[in-house]
Amino acid sequence: MRAKDAIGRYGEDVAVRRLGEDGLTILERNWRCRDGEIDIVGVDGRTLVFCEVKTRSSHLYGAPAEAITKAKAARLRRLALQWLAARREAGGEEFWTELRFDVVSVTRSQRGAAVVEHLRGAL
Repeated sequence: MRAKDAIGRYGEDVAVRRLGEDGLTILERNWRCRDGEIDIVGVDGRTLVFCEVKTRSSHLYGAPAEAITKAKAARLRRLALQWLAARREAGGEEFWTELRFDVVSVTRSQRGAAVVEHLRGAL
């Protein structure tokens, strides 16, 4: 596994723990289709939440969340629609009153716990 992939996997594991602590129920991780990947899909009450996770080892090139461009946010919205369509095709009858797009920013620490920021409705 490449170092970049390992850091990303670490960040997603940390994000899942944090989201669980924040009360989200995780439905899926790393959902893929031909157009891309959604890091985490969860439910917060009656709200369906699509999460983008960004992980960095330092802030040398900015905070992790700063890496999300307008194009990346737009792609996540398109992927969310594809996820919903795939869920319905598979027979899912769930109903959510709202959709939300969150960012989980993870900065690895050389010592101690990672710094995690859960930005609700960030996209």
